[in-house]
Amino acid sequence: MEIPAELARTLATVVAEGTFDAASRVLQITPSAVSQRVKALEQHLGRVLLVRQKPVRATEAGQAIVRYARQLALLEHEALAGFAVDAVGAAGSSADGVGRAGGRRPIAVPLAVNADTLGTWILPTLAGLAARHPVVFDLHRDDQDFTAELLESGTVMAAITSQATPVAGCVSRPLGVMRYRAVATPEYVARWLPGGLAPDGRNAAALTRAPLVDFDRRDDLQTGFLRFIGADASLPPRHYVPASNDFAVAVKLGLGWGMLPGFQSDAELAAGTLVALGGPPIDVPLHWQQWNLRSSLLETIADAVVAEARRAFA
Repeated sequence: MEIPAELARTLATVVAEGTFDAASRVLQITPSAVSQRVKALEQHLGRVLLVRQKPVRATEAGQAIVRYARQLALLEHEALAGFAVDAVGAAGSSADGVGRAGGRRPIAVPLAVNADTLGTWILPTLAGLAARHPVVFDLHRDDQDFTAELLESGTVMAAITSQATPVAGCVSRPLGVMRYRAVATPEYVARWLPGGLAPDGRNAAALTRAPLVDFDRRDDLQTGFLRFIGADASLPPRHYVPASNDFAVAVKLGLGWGMLPGFQSDAELAAGTLVALGGPPIDVPLHWQQWNLRSSLLETIADAVVAEARRAFA
């Protein structure tokens, strides 16, 4: 059974945009035409592909079609890039020999990125890539323990994840280890944990009364630290600050203690505006996973991200 490419692209656009109306604006056809295409694809394949809610959601069968459509778009982009390079080579050399020739419309590359990576080291790398190649990035932020699910569903082409084992149909490369330490302001420590955390954890109970900062309700770094030192993680009052930079600012303002990476705490620890509570650091290994396709663009993105991560974590 063949999958009609135009209908698959339409489905992928609906999923990406969230509604039929939004997809119609991107595709420059009527919402009714978008709906008819999706229905025609469902009838052709004999499967329900969309859960029709706001925003729409692909079913398991729909996820496979979305992934197919995005892979097809990437391969088409690679083929057209070859034509563009050949055309430039006949007329004269381009600046980089890859991606800027011909004024081609950039391809959207959806990536899943954890919040701390997004808030610290990856954006300059992506900006450099976008300046050199015809690409726009559609970033999906999620916890590193869950970004692989977006890759598996076909929502993204690549992901920064804590999962080393490749998702089916993907390849995995190590990026490095992001180390988190429990920190707070000196004023916070003086109030809630005078003298810091004892090496043997005997005063860990003090942290069950002290407020902490969580990123969101899926953030388990602070909970993991409490459990490791033998404190009841269900007891502390919790603030929720769901943005990486704002989370760090909340800790630096004394709202609570939190686990911060060196990117966001080294300078303050050196200056004395933050202090380490003590206890063990938490190391989070990060990996780059991407679709296992022969794509020079995807490989270029991967190489740049891996190189910058290794510099950042060195």
